[in-house]
Amino acid sequence: MTIWVNEQKDGCGIIQACIATTNQKAAEDCHDNWLEKLTPQQKQQGWEVTIKIVASWDEVPVNALKLS
Repeated sequence: MTIWVNEQKDGCGIIQACIATTNQKAAEDCHDNWLEKLTPQQKQQGWEVTIKIVASWDEVPVNALKLS
């Protein structure tokens, strides 16, 4: 199984939002949307948006919104 995990972290590295899905297109759309919505101030403060692939729901952060 392939699961895409989108994480939005603040400048301190704390996850502010996390969405996990088995739908690659939805994951890529979410990632692109989050990148577009980061403000210049957030970018300056070190906010980042990442997407990673995991093989099991056990590897998804517990605070993630899980979409299947």
